[in-house]
Amino acid sequence: MQYFNNLIMRKTIFLAAIATLFACNASEKSDYLVKYGGSELEGTAPGYKNSKGEIVVEEAKYGYCFTDTITKMGIVRTHEASYLGIDVKGNILFEIYPFDNGPDYEQEGLFRIQKDGKIGYANMDGEIIIQPQFACAFPFEDGKAKVALACEEVFDEDEYTTVHSDEWFYINTKGDKVE
Repeated sequence: MQYFNNLIMRKTIFLAAIATLFACNASEKSDYLVKYGGSELEGTAPGYKNSKGEIVVEEAKYGYCFTDTITKMGIVRTHEASYLGIDVKGNILFEIYPFDNGPDYEQEGLFRIQKDGKIGYANMDGEIIIQPQFACAFPFEDGKAKVALACEEVFDEDEYTTVHSDEWFYINTKGDKVE
Protein backbone atom coordinates (compact mmCIF):
# COMPACT_ATOMS: atom_id res chain seq x y z
CA MET A 1 0.00 0.00 0.00
CA GLN A 2 2.87 2.35 0.84
CA TYR A 3 4.26 1.75 -2.67
CA PHE A 4 1.00 2.97 -4.27
CA ASN A 5 0.86 6.02 -1.99
CA ASN A 6 4.44 6.94 -2.98
CA LEU A 7 3.60 6.39 -6.65
CA ILE A 8 0.52 8.61 -6.41
CA MET A 9 2.54 11.25 -4.54
CA ARG A 10 5.26 11.21 -7.23
CA LYS A 11 2.68 11.48 -10.02
CA THR A 12 0.98 14.37 -8.22
CA ILE A 13 4.29 16.22 -7.83
CA PHE A 14 5.15 15.51 -11.47
CA LEU A 15 1.78 16.81 -12.71
CA ALA A 16 2.09 19.91 -10.50
CA ALA A 17 5.53 20.60 -11.96
CA ILE A 18 4.20 20.20 -15.51
CA ALA A 19 1.28 22.53 -14.75
CA THR A 20 3.71 25.12 -13.32
CA LEU A 21 5.85 24.94 -16.46
CA PHE A 22 2.81 25.44 -18.70
CA ALA A 23 1.65 28.36 -16.58
CA CYS A 24 5.09 29.99 -16.83
CA ASN A 25 5.18 29.51 -20.60
CA ALA A 26 1.65 30.86 -20.96
CA SER A 27 2.55 34.04 -19.08
CA GLU A 28 5.64 34.55 -21.22
CA LYS A 29 3.62 34.14 -24.42
CA SER A 30 0.76 36.36 -23.30
CA ASP A 31 2.36 39.44 -24.85
CA TYR A 32 0.92 39.19 -28.36
CA LEU A 33 -1.72 40.78 -30.56
CA VAL A 34 -4.40 39.07 -32.62
CA LYS A 35 -6.45 40.56 -35.46
CA TYR A 36 -10.09 41.28 -34.73
CA GLY A 37 -13.02 42.80 -36.60
CA GLY A 38 -12.87 44.54 -39.92
CA SER A 39 -15.28 44.03 -42.78
CA GLU A 40 -14.44 43.40 -46.41
CA LEU A 41 -17.98 44.42 -47.35
CA GLU A 42 -17.65 47.76 -45.58
CA GLY A 43 -14.04 48.16 -46.62
CA THR A 44 -12.70 48.44 -43.07
CA ALA A 45 -9.50 46.83 -41.89
CA PRO A 46 -9.26 44.84 -38.68
CA GLY A 47 -7.56 46.06 -35.54
CA TYR A 48 -5.60 44.16 -32.90
CA LYS A 49 -6.43 42.92 -29.41
CA ASN A 50 -3.96 41.65 -26.83
CA SER A 51 -4.16 38.28 -25.06
CA LYS A 52 -6.44 39.81 -22.41
CA GLY A 53 -8.94 40.88 -25.08
CA GLU A 54 -8.08 44.58 -24.72
CA ILE A 55 -8.09 46.66 -27.89
CA VAL A 56 -4.55 47.84 -28.66
CA VAL A 57 -5.05 48.95 -32.27
CA GLU A 58 -8.53 50.19 -33.12
CA GLU A 59 -10.44 48.64 -35.99
CA ALA A 60 -9.93 50.58 -39.26
CA LYS A 61 -6.96 52.57 -37.86
CA TYR A 62 -4.93 51.13 -40.76
CA GLY A 63 -5.95 50.44 -44.33
CA TYR A 64 -4.79 46.81 -44.18
CA CYS A 65 -3.25 44.47 -41.59
CA PHE A 66 -0.85 41.92 -43.11
CA THR A 67 -0.01 40.10 -39.88
CA ASP A 68 -2.64 37.91 -38.18
CA THR A 69 -0.81 37.42 -34.87
CA ILE A 70 1.92 39.79 -33.72
CA THR A 71 4.42 38.29 -31.30
CA LYS A 72 7.26 40.73 -31.95
CA MET A 73 6.51 42.77 -35.05
CA GLY A 74 3.61 43.02 -37.45
CA ILE A 75 3.13 44.75 -40.79
CA VAL A 76 0.28 47.14 -41.58
CA ARG A 77 -0.55 49.53 -44.43
CA THR A 78 -1.72 53.05 -43.69
CA HIS A 79 -4.65 54.61 -45.50
CA GLU A 80 -2.07 56.62 -47.47
CA ALA A 81 -0.44 53.32 -48.65
CA SER A 82 2.72 53.44 -46.53
CA TYR A 83 3.83 50.20 -44.90
CA LEU A 84 4.72 50.18 -41.21
CA GLY A 85 6.25 47.76 -38.75
CA ILE A 86 4.42 47.85 -35.40
CA ASP A 87 5.18 46.12 -32.09
CA VAL A 88 2.93 44.25 -29.62
CA LYS A 89 1.95 47.53 -27.98
CA GLY A 90 0.85 49.02 -31.31
CA ASN A 91 3.85 51.37 -31.46
CA ILE A 92 5.26 52.23 -34.89
CA LEU A 93 8.78 50.86 -35.20
CA PHE A 94 9.65 52.05 -38.72
CA GLU A 95 8.39 52.55 -42.24
CA ILE A 96 8.92 49.57 -44.54
CA TYR A 97 10.27 50.10 -48.03
CA PRO A 98 7.54 49.52 -50.64
CA PHE A 99 8.27 46.86 -53.24
CA ASP A 100 6.14 45.21 -55.91
CA ASN A 101 2.85 46.75 -54.68
CA GLY A 102 3.44 45.72 -51.07
CA PRO A 103 5.94 45.81 -48.24
CA ASP A 104 9.50 44.70 -48.99
CA TYR A 105 10.16 40.97 -48.76
CA GLU A 106 12.43 39.45 -46.15
CA GLN A 107 15.56 37.98 -47.70
CA GLU A 108 18.29 36.37 -45.66
CA GLY A 109 16.58 37.53 -42.48
CA LEU A 110 16.40 41.22 -43.43
CA PHE A 111 14.09 43.55 -45.32
CA ARG A 112 14.43 47.19 -46.35
CA ILE A 113 13.07 50.07 -44.32
CA GLN A 114 13.11 53.80 -45.02
CA LYS A 115 13.35 57.07 -43.14
CA ASP A 116 13.67 60.59 -44.53
CA GLY A 117 14.28 59.25 -48.04
CA LYS A 118 17.09 56.90 -46.95
CA ILE A 119 17.04 53.10 -46.93
CA GLY A 120 18.24 50.72 -44.21
CA TYR A 121 17.48 47.17 -43.07
CA ALA A 122 15.52 45.55 -40.23
CA ASN A 123 14.72 41.99 -39.16
CA MET A 124 11.41 40.27 -38.44
CA ASP A 125 11.87 40.84 -34.69
CA GLY A 126 11.40 44.54 -35.40
CA GLU A 127 15.04 45.45 -34.79
CA ILE A 128 16.78 47.95 -37.05
CA ILE A 129 19.99 46.18 -38.07
CA ILE A 130 21.40 48.79 -40.48
CA GLN A 131 20.22 52.38 -40.00
CA PRO A 132 18.68 54.08 -43.07
CA GLN A 133 21.57 55.79 -44.86
CA PHE A 134 21.48 54.67 -48.50
CA ALA A 135 19.81 56.44 -51.41
CA CYS A 136 19.34 53.09 -53.18
CA ALA A 137 19.58 49.57 -51.79
CA PHE A 138 18.82 46.09 -53.06
CA PRO A 139 17.77 43.06 -50.98
CA PHE A 140 20.46 40.79 -49.53
CA GLU A 141 21.68 37.89 -51.62
CA ASP A 142 24.49 35.51 -50.64
CA GLY A 143 25.21 37.59 -47.53
CA LYS A 144 25.57 40.96 -49.21
CA ALA A 145 23.46 43.77 -50.64
CA LYS A 146 24.21 46.26 -53.40
CA VAL A 147 23.79 49.85 -52.13
CA ALA A 148 24.62 53.43 -53.13
CA LEU A 149 24.79 56.70 -51.24
CA ALA A 150 23.65 58.57 -54.36
CA CYS A 151 21.46 57.31 -57.17
CA GLU A 152 18.75 58.31 -59.60
CA GLU A 153 15.36 56.71 -60.20
CA VAL A 154 14.40 56.41 -63.86
CA PHE A 155 10.78 55.78 -64.92
CA ASP A 156 10.18 54.19 -68.31
CA GLU A 157 7.09 54.29 -70.50
CA ASP A 158 5.95 50.85 -69.25
CA GLU A 159 5.66 52.31 -65.72
CA TYR A 160 8.71 50.47 -64.45
CA THR A 161 11.23 52.17 -62.21
CA THR A 162 14.95 51.44 -62.35
CA VAL A 163 17.75 52.95 -60.33
CA HIS A 164 21.11 54.10 -61.65
CA SER A 165 24.30 55.02 -59.84
CA ASP A 166 28.00 55.24 -60.62
CA GLU A 167 28.81 54.61 -56.95
CA TRP A 168 27.44 51.14 -56.16
CA PHE A 169 29.14 49.06 -53.48
CA TYR A 170 28.27 46.00 -51.37
CA ILE A 171 27.62 45.65 -47.65
CA ASN A 172 27.29 42.59 -45.43
CA THR A 173 24.40 41.93 -43.03
CA LYS A 174 26.15 44.06 -40.38
CA GLY A 175 26.40 47.06 -42.70
CA ASP A 176 30.14 46.76 -43.29
CA LYS A 177 31.45 47.49 -46.79
CA VAL A 178 32.66 44.31 -48.53
CA GLU A 179 34.12 43.34 -51.90
